Amino acid sequence: MAEDDVVFVGNKPVMNYVLAVVTQFNSGAGEVRIMARGRAISRAVDVAEVSRSRFLGDVHVKDIQISTETLNTDRGETNVSAIEITLSK
Repeated sequence: MAEDDVVFVGNKPVMNYVLAVVTQFNSGAGEVRIMARGRAISRAVDVAEVSRSRFLGDVHVKDIQISTETLNTDRGETNVSAIEITLSK
């Protein structure tokens, strides 16, 4: 899988990320990974479900990985949850 087939979810509206996922599949990608961490995790789940149910009927969830990342901030180390959802045709 190429690095181009990854959509990083942040604070933008859900439909911006849905458009990115649909564009990746329409350009020939067989799999697309949706990645997010922290508060954006729920938005990443929304992106996967909207993409799958409304726009890409032949796509299914292949894998879901959850993890915890340690970040160094000005207040010391903090743990942040992360998710990676793999959609496949």
